[in-house]
Amino acid sequence: MDRICVDIGSPDVSIAAQWDGLCRRAAVNVFLGPAALNAAHVSGFAKIHVLHAWNEDAVPRQLVGVWAFEERKIAPLWPAFLAAPPYDYAFVSTPVVDPAFMDAVIPAFFDAIERNPALPNVIRLTHLDGDCDAYQAIARALSARTSQTLALSEHSRPYLADESGLKRSGSTRKKLRQDWNRLSALGATAVVNDRTSSAARAAFEVFLALEAKSWKGSYGTALLSDAKDAAFARRLIGDLAEERSASVALLCVDSEPIAAQVLLYCGTMAYTWKTAFNAEYAKYSPGSLLVDKVTEDLFATPGVTAIESCSPEGSFMAQLWAGRRATVGLLVDVGAEKSLNFALAALMERGHARLKDWRARLRAINWPRLPKKGRLVTSR
Repeated sequence: MDRICVDIGSPDVSIAAQWDGLCRRAAVNVFLGPAALNAAHVSGFAKIHVLHAWNEDAVPRQLVGVWAFEERKIAPLWPAFLAAPPYDYAFVSTPVVDPAFMDAVIPAFFDAIERNPALPNVIRLTHLDGDCDAYQAIARALSARTSQTLALSEHSRPYLADESGLKRSGSTRKKLRQDWNRLSALGATAVVNDRTSSAARAAFEVFLALEAKSWKGSYGTALLSDAKDAAFARRLIGDLAEERSASVALLCVDSEPIAAQVLLYCGTMAYTWKTAFNAEYAKYSPGSLLVDKVTEDLFATPGVTAIESCSPEGSFMAQLWAGRRATVGLLVDVGAEKSLNFALAALMERGHARLKDWRARLRAINWPRLPKKGRLVTSR
């Protein structure tokens, strides 16, 4: 049996070659790449602990697994916990593990966390890919160690395993054709996706400006609304672009960008990370048009075989793509004994779930509205 050793430390860009080799053998996760993790680390965006699993019997030793977590606290006096994804704006938390070592590496990850006195034993896992082999290995490992576990969520997200998941007909497809024709009548319409580093950086600034002028800017949730978020995002996209792992597709009318789609790449997977568009063109559905055109272009690109939406079930991508993947959330304690920290974390999660449920119920109520003349009526 091969000897598996797990080390825990900060992001390490020196393992880039080993990471590339692992991605040729395993299901990938761009958010766990050395460049992405390092961007979050050096910008001070997140306190990250990276777990590297090595096959010590290989010569030289071989990287066979990567997982990463952010150390977080709800409040200064609240117990710390580990969270995956390891930083905000990462939308997949699944570890990258060589399939030949899956049932050795996953338990070794949990053992390494439990043995490390500097790390919390409580782990909050969200955005796990519930349809992948790594998730099944996680379930087996947790069952074998009789860990305390709380299921947090389970839903589906748009995902394309191949071109067969594209909706080729129906009312949505018909509307897209009409919107493209109407938009093209305004001027020369084109999609540009230059993957050179300089072009990607410049196009990302276009995206940031479009997003800041959108409703996200008004609500303070655009990247440019927070200097720390903006600094991290620029470092992330810039560093990934240097290795051709990021680009920004632009939908232009007479050379004016009216929509931008940030794309990430890892192995044979492409990721539609973030979208923004000029609200003045909203009636032409520029965001949907751009994603639709980009999807076709990506599958025409050598080496791209699947596309991860990074989006929830209710997003507009669900109208364009028929493919789905399960997304799972778990709260786990890898310690040998029951802990107060897990009980507190579980209490917090249940309280948060109740608040979300109440909010949804309140939004669903057909509230009476008061017209200008002061007569109380009920909207229909």
